[in-house]
Amino acid sequence: MTVCAIEPPSTDGTAGLPGTGCAITADGAYAARLARDGDSWYPERWTLDGPEPYAVPLPGNQPEGPGTEVQPMGDGRVLIHRPVAGRHAFSLLYPTGPGTGELPLGAVECAGPGTRLTLLPPAPGGVRAYALAVGPRSSVVWLVAGGACGPERCAEVPGRCSGGVWLDGSGRMLALDRELDGRTKTVVVDLERAGEVSPLLQIAEGSDDRLLLADPDSGLLLISSDAPSPGRERLGWGVLGSTLPVRFPECLRVPECVVTPFAIQPGQVLMPENCAVGLRIDGSLGTWVGVWRPAVREVRHLPAPEGWLAGTGLCTRDGVLRLPYATEATPCGVSDVTAPGGGATAATTGVGNVATEGTGRVAARGTGGVAAEGTGGVAAERPGGAQGPGGTQGPDRDGGGAGALERVGPAGAEPGPPVPAAARPVPLQQAPLGRLVTN
Repeated sequence: MTVCAIEPPSTDGTAGLPGTGCAITADGAYAARLARDGDSWYPERWTLDGPEPYAVPLPGNQPEGPGTEVQPMGDGRVLIHRPVAGRHAFSLLYPTGPGTGELPLGAVECAGPGTRLTLLPPAPGGVRAYALAVGPRSSVVWLVAGGACGPERCAEVPGRCSGGVWLDGSGRMLALDRELDGRTKTVVVDLERAGEVSPLLQIAEGSDDRLLLADPDSGLLLISSDAPSPGRERLGWGVLGSTLPVRFPECLRVPECVVTPFAIQPGQVLMPENCAVGLRIDGSLGTWVGVWRPAVREVRHLPAPEGWLAGTGLCTRDGVLRLPYATEATPCGVSDVTAPGGGATAATTGVGNVATEGTGRVAARGTGGVAAEGTGGVAAERPGGAQGPGGTQGPDRDGGGAGALERVGPAGAEPGPPVPAAARPVPLQQAPLGRLVTN
């Protein structure tokens, strides 16, 4: 499953209250959130991989305070992060009959002014959990669960970092959006090489470029950048391991709405254009769900289930969006929405057929590292519109931006499926074609 987010899962408190978002394990088996009982908040674990989803409350001895975060682990336990006066304590919660067991893991001191620590998105495998401490001049990645003895400092990155996207299935390569010298660019932290930092995304020298989502199977990347429209961020897509440029489809610009991707269909090896992408769309009419595939170049707009934990969900290998929701009548529910695909009829009422226009190609040669090239050109697409629930018609043409990612291997190597070896990324527009970057 591909479950990523632009920011860490929205379980961090705002406005003096704990967050009400939901974090899901990378395999989609468990979720965790802070539920409300009157004026009190308590952790709750959801089991999603059974015949029916169900919730297990994990209340402590007292209600949870502001800034508390929760994250599910692969074994069903729940990591809880409690900040208190510059000290961030971590524990694992688990059910023990009528009560809640708690295993303290230790604490991280972040007493410096302006320093903020939040959990990063759940790591693949579900064995480890990481947090990001952002200070005035640098950011530190902490291993807060799954280490040998308490929290461990993994890497320090110059600049102020945000986001957090896992690039591989082993939990080794972590992409962060780093703000440095007034610009934001995505870098990669190699957690198995003493936190080595490498540039990943640089579409233009003066642009702000962020990585929003990544799917290791297909190499599909969802990117936010103001390169095609200086001063105005655009949502685009590219392919890690392809010579195709980064594209910024016009159909992803819904007038007077904010479009945020939250899930990518996994398992589409060498077919990134066919991946379904789940979108959260916020506008004057409320919040609803969008489904988009790069090959279709059209956003299909669907009503969100009542009580949707907005921006939370996952996509299965079969292209089914699983959207968790909670209402008074159904405190733990999951709504399954089949993403429309090429020539297939969607299972959700009101969604018609969508014709897939070609599949494109992905260049993946051998087992070499990642190189990148900036083409300086424009990638044009065929027209495609977007129709919102309230009749809002999106633009009807697709534009593109410069930049491409290419994976290269030894000369004469035959094309083949991607291998799980972690790649060493190089920034766009700074790596010549054919350059081999070894691990």
